[in-house]
Amino acid sequence: MDDNLGVNEAADVHPATVGAMLRREREAQSKSLQDIADDTRIPMRHLKALEASDHDALPAITYEVGFAKSYARSLGLDEDDIARRVRDENGSEPRYDRTRDGDNFHPADPSRTPPRMLAWTAALIAGLLVAGYGIWRGFFWTAEPADPYLDRQMSAAEADQAPAAKAALPPAGPPGNSPGSDGQVVLTANKEVWVRIYNGANDTLLIKTLIPGERYEVPRQANNPMINIGRPEAVDVTLAGRPVAPLGPPERAVKDVGISAAALLARRRTAPTPAT
Repeated sequence: MDDNLGVNEAADVHPATVGAMLRREREAQSKSLQDIADDTRIPMRHLKALEASDHDALPAITYEVGFAKSYARSLGLDEDDIARRVRDENGSEPRYDRTRDGDNFHPADPSRTPPRMLAWTAALIAGLLVAGYGIWRGFFWTAEPADPYLDRQMSAAEADQAPAAKAALPPAGPPGNSPGSDGQVVLTANKEVWVRIYNGANDTLLIKTLIPGERYEVPRQANNPMINIGRPEAVDVTLAGRPVAPLGPPERAVKDVGISAAALLARRRTAPTPAT
């Protein structure tokens, strides 16, 4: 009986495995296994396997060494000595590489990995930023490459005249010219809407939020005046007093749409003149 007691005492003084050594030191410092898990961020199942020296329940040797070093660091032990002991216990024979099991895979040093909540928060913020940028770009800077309101059936003669919209408008001429070609272009807001009007040199002519009923007369001498607008349907456009087609589809921001007299004449789908 006394002989057995002596053997047990010797085993307690000199633990046979690294796991037993770590467990004894943890208990000596009055720490629970949960305290080690919180400090190292190592899963509880791996800590239990490490203390039991159940190598097959742990990932590959590289990760087991990383766990053991983090455990030793938490207790203030020599982590390099612990790592050497773990390698000695595993021996030179390779064992099954458990890093292929998705449930068991963890970095070599879990204490250096960010908390899961932090990672999820960062991913959520990144997603919100991407979504916000897409909405902002769609409302203010997206323009259709082909304006569906532009009549694709215009005659060859009109097509030849279309580039004139990019040049300076000629001064008003005498009656008999092409109807409306020297007329005044007027924009009238039917609801509150933000607009920017600028010329071919990108010089801003107007930038503001129009209120319902507010009018803006496009300078006749402006060089290729164009408009950016978030909601084209919020502005009524007239040329020489006659309504013209909307500047774009409803609820879709447009950009670089010509609003000179020559450009508006290219729009064949002119709205009917309201009855007086």
